[in-house]
Amino acid sequence: MRAISKLITKFLNFVIVFCLGTMSILVFTNVVLRYGFNSGITWSEEMARFLFIWLTFLGGIAALKDNEHLGVDTLIKRLPRSLKKLAYILSNLIMLWVMYLVLDGSLKMTELNIDSKAPATGLPLAFIYGIGVVVGVCMGVIILINLYRVIFNKTTDADLIMTRESEDELLESTGR
Repeated sequence: MRAISKLITKFLNFVIVFCLGTMSILVFTNVVLRYGFNSGITWSEEMARFLFIWLTFLGGIAALKDNEHLGVDTLIKRLPRSLKKLAYILSNLIMLWVMYLVLDGSLKMTELNIDSKAPATGLPLAFIYGIGVVVGVCMGVIILINLYRVIFNKTTDADLIMTRESEDELLESTGR
């Protein structure tokens, strides 16, 4: 299972780097062409925008997988383990519901725009709305795995409140 997780993480990171690199090259080249040669690539701005959308959402998946989204854990740190678990389960169920809404809305928008084309690139607009489907499914699976781990006691207290600050405290306490 860890091997599959590492492979998926490497693929996700590769796609994020590819999007960022391609976007940077397109924008830089277009700026040089525009100011240096009074021309430009007509589709580069649109493609950079599409890549930025994908980059943002894929980064959200990566952040959720590594538990790096912002969170306020001042109250949670002070709760006993049973209430930490309850709060964690409740917040993950709310996130799962939101991912269902994202998935449902994105599926509808993707279906509506399957025949619509972007003006400059000619790509189907479903390419843009499709990222919501990817995010809804991927984040939903991550949340379900997290819920499984908590319900079947495969987590520590630090996993229930793991923010960057609490991770640093954990590393200090273990001497790493």
